Amino acid sequence: MESARSLYQNDIDFAALALQSRDFAKHLKPNGQLDFNDPAAVRQLTTTLLQQDFHLKVEIPGDRLCPPVPNRLNYILWLQDLLDSTAGGLHEGYDRDREVVGLDIGTGCISIYPLLGCATRPRWNFVATDIDLNNLRTSQHNVSLNNLESRIRIIRSDPDGPLFPLEKLGCQTLDFTMCNPPFYTSTDELIKSAEKKERDPFSACTGVEVEMVTSGGEVAFVKKMIDESLQLRDRVQWYTSMLGKLSSINVLVETLIKHENHNFAVTEFDQGSKTKRWAVAWSWGDRRPAMNIARGIPGCLKSHLPFPSDFTLTLPPGSSIDKAIATINTELNSLPWFWSWDQTRSAGTGFAAENVWSRFARRKMKLAGEEGAAKLKMIPDQIALGVRLQIRIVRGENPGEREVKVLVRWAQGTNTVLFESFCGMVKRKLNLESK
Repeated sequence: MESARSLYQNDIDFAALALQSRDFAKHLKPNGQLDFNDPAAVRQLTTTLLQQDFHLKVEIPGDRLCPPVPNRLNYILWLQDLLDSTAGGLHEGYDRDREVVGLDIGTGCISIYPLLGCATRPRWNFVATDIDLNNLRTSQHNVSLNNLESRIRIIRSDPDGPLFPLEKLGCQTLDFTMCNPPFYTSTDELIKSAEKKERDPFSACTGVEVEMVTSGGEVAFVKKMIDESLQLRDRVQWYTSMLGKLSSINVLVETLIKHENHNFAVTEFDQGSKTKRWAVAWSWGDRRPAMNIARGIPGCLKSHLPFPSDFTLTLPPGSSIDKAIATINTELNSLPWFWSWDQTRSAGTGFAAENVWSRFARRKMKLAGEEGAAKLKMIPDQIALGVRLQIRIVRGENPGEREVKVLVRWAQGTNTVLFESFCGMVKRKLNLESK
């Protein structure tokens, strides 16, 4: 359901929504606006958006937090991009045949993340946990309303137990975990925040302390996630969490770096919500997300952003794209590594077990003979570097001007020096050819 990406790019048209839903129209004020101080009106907005845009039926209790649909959808869409860009193999992007299993920690009163995930991706499945018995009961009810029992399992978690109890969940591995932890460290902090009008207007719906307050706040909660991930490692491909404070990003990234994790992603959610939210993700694997997904916070300190995974080279004016393709293909085909070129997309994928463009590597291939060289050109069991390279024509800065650009994306690996060395080699070869 790719159309979901454009649903809330602009403010919600309440008048148009009222024409589609009589139940929502009852809550609309004469000026065509919604009273966000009215919990019933906010609950109806969420109910109506889920019904109209995702064909999901939900019943939202009046004594629990009411989740805003646009903000929750943002998180799901980012997870989709994160998984799509780190799927591995020859082609990245949405694989419609891929079965995905995710864990939603603290699923809330209606399990909105699993519901949205299943509505937008037919092969996504969820395990959803919560410590609140009422949330578990109402979430199970809403899952049943949508006949999604086979794809969403609701499980009670132990307040004193692990956040990722994979054995209890019956999961050997997970594709991702997600969480929207309580923001506040105490009830006093929650009250002061509300007095300053810092809380999202959607929180007019009544929430209970267990949903909004935790010892140490969201930073302590996610730090516990990081600690548990140190034990599970790559049994989970991506660990993620939404955050309510930008300052939390800085603390958590520093924690990850302290634990020698350099494969992480950060982003900002602002689509369809006046109140911004942020998110952090980390992986102990070596598949690296695209830069626009991993470095999604404008103005963030460079030290709190992951290493750039994109390298772009603009060829000199007048360069021929056909000549550039021929040059790069000839060079990369001559190396002792796996290289596959897709002519229709003007894009290629390469996997290497080591630096294969050095003189030593070239001599090694010559000495290996024909049979040995063929083995070197297979995808290695241990990949030191995976790259995706595309050559395309784009508009230049001046009217009518066109430029040939080469984009190299770091798709797999942990060695930044190796990636930079590869990019340098590509740049030298293309620049020499263009002279």
